[in-house]
Amino acid sequence: MVSQHTYNVEIVWTGNRGTGTSGYRSYGRDLRIIGSGKPDIDGSADSTFHGDADRWNPEELFLTSLAQCHMLSYFHAAVKAGVVVMAYSDTPIGTLDVNTDGSGGFRQVTLRPRLTLAPGGDVDAAMRAHDAAHRMCFIANSVSIPVHVEPEIVVEGADSAS
Repeated sequence: MVSQHTYNVEIVWTGNRGTGTSGYRSYGRDLRIIGSGKPDIDGSADSTFHGDADRWNPEELFLTSLAQCHMLSYFHAAVKAGVVVMAYSDTPIGTLDVNTDGSGGFRQVTLRPRLTLAPGGDVDAAMRAHDAAHRMCFIANSVSIPVHVEPEIVVEGADSAS
C-alpha cells in the first residue's frame, strides 16, 4: 500500500528596493521562506540540518528550491522582456508517495507564483516570461518529476488577475 504526504511552503520576495525588477542591479535577491508553525528562514543560505524535527525538512526545502529557482529565473526573464515585477510570492505544493518498504519519492510539484506588475504591465509578456523561466530553472531541469507552473498575475491599479 502507498501512502501520500502533501507538503507546502511559501516564499516571499523581500528584495524590492522601490523600483521592482526595472534592471539587473535594481532589485535584491532576498526572500523569506515561511512554513506553518516553524521559524521563518531569511535568504537562501546552504544550511545543514541534523534531524531536528523543529527545523525545515528536506521535502519542504525541495519545494522551496524549485520555487526559489523559478522566481530567480523569472526575474531574469522578466528583465529581458521588459516586465517590471513589484511583488512576488509562491505557495508550491508537492505530493510524496511512500511505499511499504520505506522507499518513495515526489510524484509531482505545482508552483503557484502570484505576482504584481508595475502599472501598465504587459500580462501576456509576464506569462511568456514564466515559460522562459521554467525552461531556464536549474532545479526544475534537474528533477525527473513533472513540475507544473500555475501563475497568477495582477497589474498595480488594475481590477482583474490572470
